[in-house]
Amino acid sequence: MRHQIFTPCLLLVAVAAGCGAAGSADARPSAQASAPPVVKQQASCAAGSVRRVGSAKLAYAAVVRSRATVSHRPGGRPFARFGPLNVNHVRTVFSIRGMRVDHQCRPTWYLVQVPRRPNGTTAWVPSAQVLVARVRTRIVVDLSQKRVTLYRAGTRVLSATAAIGSSATPTPTGSFYVNQRLIPTDPTGPFGPGAVGISAFSDVLTGWTQGGPIAIHGTNAPWSIGKAVSNGCIRLRNRTLRRVFAQAVAGTPVLIRR
Repeated sequence: MRHQIFTPCLLLVAVAAGCGAAGSADARPSAQASAPPVVKQQASCAAGSVRRVGSAKLAYAAVVRSRATVSHRPGGRPFARFGPLNVNHVRTVFSIRGMRVDHQCRPTWYLVQVPRRPNGTTAWVPSAQVLVARVRTRIVVDLSQKRVTLYRAGTRVLSATAAIGSSATPTPTGSFYVNQRLIPTDPTGPFGPGAVGISAFSDVLTGWTQGGPIAIHGTNAPWSIGKAVSNGCIRLRNRTLRRVFAQAVAGTPVLIRR
């Protein structure tokens, strides 16, 4: 099913479950969902202890079941609520950064990054409110080199020159994650054949619809590749974007650095 979303923001696109090899990866949990991160080589844990999860080769994504309430500490008062679908009618996904466990090492709460301002916001969500999926892809955006590199299981599989934000509308830096993949209404338009939405927002375009979300997307201006000319998004040549789109499933960590 394809949903039409018309906004004047960075992601002026029509939403779809996915395309090509990507299928419907962002519309529903993967086959690996509901397999929580494992605390290895331990028969028991200290109840209430917190463990960091993930590595350069493997990350974890939390897919909202029917609703999720997030708080600044486990058991605290919720400061935000999320439904199963986001504003673009794509499954709501968080990036898992850690977990609180019980005495049998089972996760009771997950420390997650959520797609809201300020950039990099983390929160705690009850483990029962989400499904967990393993993610083996990772993206690094090097602004000084104007380059996007995609890794799978720690191995580099793609590296390409990109266009980045201008000095007036710079691309934000930090650790983020892919929270949706979107298909433009016009694949020959300014976003090319697809957009990989990430959990970052523009630091300057705060008044834009949806808060000025950032994405890695294609372009109808190939001359701009290798230059600092965008409103904050990262542009790739369309043939490269298709490869990134097919592999960068929701939950993929994205590091943007100078």
